[in-house]
Amino acid sequence: MRTTFTRQTQPTRGVRSWWGKAWQRAVEEAAYSDAELRPGRAHARRGDVGAISVASGGILAACRDGDDAWTVEVAIPVLEEASRTALVEVVAAEAGRIAELLAGNLPHDLVEHAEEVGVELLPYGGELAATCTCPHYLDPCPHAVAVLIQTGWLVDADPLVLFALRGVDRDGLLAQLHARTVPATVDDVGAGVTVASGELADDVELVVDAAQRAARLLALFEEGTELPDGLL
Repeated sequence: MRTTFTRQTQPTRGVRSWWGKAWQRAVEEAAYSDAELRPGRAHARRGDVGAISVASGGILAACRDGDDAWTVEVAIPVLEEASRTALVEVVAAEAGRIAELLAGNLPHDLVEHAEEVGVELLPYGGELAATCTCPHYLDPCPHAVAVLIQTGWLVDADPLVLFALRGVDRDGLLAQLHARTVPATVDDVGAGVTVASGELADDVELVVDAAQRAARLLALFEEGTELPDGLL
């Protein structure tokens, strides 16, 4: 599934989360030198990057430079199926982790637990393979650096963007977690299948509903819109 985010503005207080800073370090590692980083940061701050399209394994965006606009593509390795399954298991392993993710927080112990089972969620510089249609002789060029920096702003605000890039989008994650809580049939029980309680299924539904309500309230609050009673 591809998600397109509207033009970004630099966060007022900068990148604050530990995972957002880890992404920015990866961008710095990916760049060859400050000669690409400095103008890339300037492009990002000025808002020269257009809408950013995020999909499993890739980022697509345009970056304006004077009278020209260049197309940037970034490829990020997607987790293999076994690793995606392991990541879902890690999220489900402790109560409250999915609620944290939906609230915009990436628990440090979740990432550590994932690494223990061989799943690398946060990318390193060498995994950020960027190309641009501009004539610059190095990749990532300043335009690609700008797109990567702004993608980091998205990751900082919502760590599930990082999950999506790795091949586990929000809807897929919720569907898999929900499937784990659906009671098995009588035949399944007879075959020795572990049955999750109905209460756990209800908890997942409540968490999802609460997170969605909170996201809508926050969006309305930031817009200065009067909050409707139905969302309170």
